[in-house]
Amino acid sequence: MVKKFVSRYPLVAVIGVVALIGVALTAMGNEPAARVLVSAVAAVIAALQLKGMIDTLREHSFGIDILAVTAIASTVAVGEYWAALVVCLMLTGGEALEDYAEGRASAELTALLEGAPTTAYRKSAGGIQEIAVDDVAVGDELVVRPHETVPVDAVLLSDSALLDESQLTGESMPVKHAAGDMLLAGSMNDADAIEVRARAVAADSQYQRIVSLVEEARESKAPFVRLADRVALPFTIIAFIIAGVAWTVTGDPMRFAQVLVVATPCPLIIAAPVAFMAGMSRAARGGMIIKNAGTIEQIAKVASVAFDKTGTLTMGQPQITDVVSTMPEDMLRLAASAEYYSSHPLAQAIVAAAGDVAEPEQARDVPAQGVVALVEGRQVKVGKYGFVMDVDEPAPVEARPGFTAIFVSVDGELAGHVELSDPIRPETPTALKAIGAIGVDHTVMLTGDAEDTARRVASELGIADVRGGLLPEDKVRAVTSMGPKPVLMVGDGVNDAPVLAAADVGVAMGARGSAAAVESADVVIMLDDLSRLARLLLVGKRTMRVAWQAIAIGVAFSVVLMVIGATGVMPAFVGAWMQELVDLACILWALLAARPSRTERELSERMAGVVVETKPECGRRTPAASDLVS
Repeated sequence: MVKKFVSRYPLVAVIGVVALIGVALTAMGNEPAARVLVSAVAAVIAALQLKGMIDTLREHSFGIDILAVTAIASTVAVGEYWAALVVCLMLTGGEALEDYAEGRASAELTALLEGAPTTAYRKSAGGIQEIAVDDVAVGDELVVRPHETVPVDAVLLSDSALLDESQLTGESMPVKHAAGDMLLAGSMNDADAIEVRARAVAADSQYQRIVSLVEEARESKAPFVRLADRVALPFTIIAFIIAGVAWTVTGDPMRFAQVLVVATPCPLIIAAPVAFMAGMSRAARGGMIIKNAGTIEQIAKVASVAFDKTGTLTMGQPQITDVVSTMPEDMLRLAASAEYYSSHPLAQAIVAAAGDVAEPEQARDVPAQGVVALVEGRQVKVGKYGFVMDVDEPAPVEARPGFTAIFVSVDGELAGHVELSDPIRPETPTALKAIGAIGVDHTVMLTGDAEDTARRVASELGIADVRGGLLPEDKVRAVTSMGPKPVLMVGDGVNDAPVLAAADVGVAMGARGSAAAVESADVVIMLDDLSRLARLLLVGKRTMRVAWQAIAIGVAFSVVLMVIGATGVMPAFVGAWMQELVDLACILWALLAARPSRTERELSERMAGVVVETKPECGRRTPAASDLVS
């Protein structure tokens, strides 16, 4: 541990050794030798800082190196060599302190990286074989032992499973799955071993995509941090003015040194990055991966939010709202049997609602029209009215705006129709109210759906600005011309990728959505839960607020200490240690960004009951035919 620290922070180690030797020399009565040694080491470190200052100026950037160099030089010049060594320790130890603080701040991001599965257990004729996760092939049957992670995206073969998905989605409660459910790599299995079938290799699994996003996030730097660097220029001027006035008025050069030793605030270097990393970690804990630190600034200032409709404001999964039957038999069961092999979302909704479904003897899809099948010796057609009745005339029943009518015929006779719609997410109304309460008053719906469908959904949600029938390029034009800015766009589909990239902040809903949307977005909300958007806005605002507060605290305390130093009542050595305490206080304050605000906690509590209802495994029920037949 010590060896690792020394190799990583050699200057800190050198200062520590020099301090011990200096104390020993002083104790032995050889104070002049201690002064020479400590002053020489301080001078070397000052020279290194001077080189860094010159390199920074060449990059057209201004930091606080000039204050540090002057503080060391002045304290050595007036004989306060121990104070000079403390300033050197503060500067060289700042990197170690920053690494520690950022490590604390990025705990959630680090946990995601370290939790990546490395091995898998594959079933074979010879038994169960342990293999590297990279050797898993699509279709392999795997065993996931108790308290181990699912190695790749897979389909559950066991009857049931209880998984902890908190690392992926931020969902704190274990999620129950049934046979056939899709499981995400990185989910932690509960107490019982389960069997799964791989549906993706490790490199293509969801967890690997998350790891890539997190690595990108950890390497990013926020523009706000560069803005904090610019604060150093006026601060440096103020420090030199106070120090110069103190020296001029008293005629004592010691006052100059006493002011400058407290004028090297690490908050301008460390506090802002720590706050941003803490905010990103806080977001990750809530299932929101912010891919770039600079995005936090934009999130905090968002003035307009544009929503895609399908899969964002709505469930993205059609559900039956009404069944009208003209035959005494179970029309819905016959229709579902005909649709048994169809992968169309409307067909799957009909099959799910029917429950007891017979496998058809024959079935044939007719593109853009419907399906014709032989079910229990009867010809069943499901689809558009003209197709099922073999006529070229309009349907006798017109679907309501925003709804779809699917007609059914049995042996050539009209049996009735099924009405479906894409229901609004249960959490959507509350989430929109929360977004408005945060201060975002302008919300817009941008969708490729028909205008009447879009307006029906928007009217239920209270969204006044609705734009339907849009192609992907139309959405891009709408977002780029929209105001007030910054504009945040939320979507989940492949056709949302261009507009997510064009928006000031692009947010992809649900990492199970399209890879194109996830890659184009600035933020990925891992859990399919719209209320996380409001929490994201709160995290952004709190992070910016905490970052500014940390800098303000550091600057304010430093100015106060400079004034005290100018009076001469605080020795340079004491002032140098006081500045260390100020730095520590600012870093601890910056870490507050990792904690949820009271408003966020209240929102989480308010949404908890609503969001649970959106999860199929928690009891959301598809309406049964007995509920709907009229």
